[in-house]
Amino acid sequence: MTDVERHVALEAIAAEVRACTNCRLHETRTKAVPGEGDPETEVVFVGEGPGFNEDRQGRPFVGRAGDLLVKLLASIGWHREDVFITNVVKCRPPENRDPQPDEIAACAPFLRRQLEVLDPAVVVTLGRYSMGTFMPGARISGAHGTVRPVDPATGARSALVFAMYHPAAALRTPAIERESYADIAAVPTALIDARRRREALAQAPIEPEPPTDIEIAAATSEATAEPDPGATSRLPADDPAPQLTLF
Repeated sequence: MTDVERHVALEAIAAEVRACTNCRLHETRTKAVPGEGDPETEVVFVGEGPGFNEDRQGRPFVGRAGDLLVKLLASIGWHREDVFITNVVKCRPPENRDPQPDEIAACAPFLRRQLEVLDPAVVVTLGRYSMGTFMPGARISGAHGTVRPVDPATGARSALVFAMYHPAAALRTPAIERESYADIAAVPTALIDARRRREALAQAPIEPEPPTDIEIAAATSEATAEPDPGATSRLPADDPAPQLTLF
């Protein structure tokens, strides 16, 4: 898929998000927040849901948490324009409450389709609700700063997921902010590992598909068929027997 094709596909998804009424969050939103960034990026950041400023502007991570995310990216020499940023829910939960399971489920197809288009090497989760989509059952206190393969069913076909605290939590707790800087410092290494993993997967031999029941039955029937008594008379008598070759 070309850069232009990715851009067009992402815009089509964004248009659907802006018109979406699949859950209760559309009733109180000002603007939906599909996500934004470089369509050619290898790294996607996935947060939990829009806040007050994001709801007003229709853009992800533009408030104080967004400012900290920009600083975290700058600490490894990256800019927000270098990555793609989105959320597990695309509309602001009232009063910035936690997103509910049915709301996350309603938005899941949008996130999956975005990841299918972007095909990232690394997905960085921001917060426990984002992490729960990619690391089910994990606790963020133990999982932050760790990496594991992404389930292809999420849309990220051959990516690694890297867990981080949400920047809003880092703003509230200095210790978490320090840990967030230490965590993001490991993301470039995770990207290098993800590239190597994708190369290895691309070079791996393709396993042959197992034969179907019909193919097995046909092969069995051919092996047990009675020989045709007239088969040898189909060649002219003076022609030599055909030779089996490797080419």
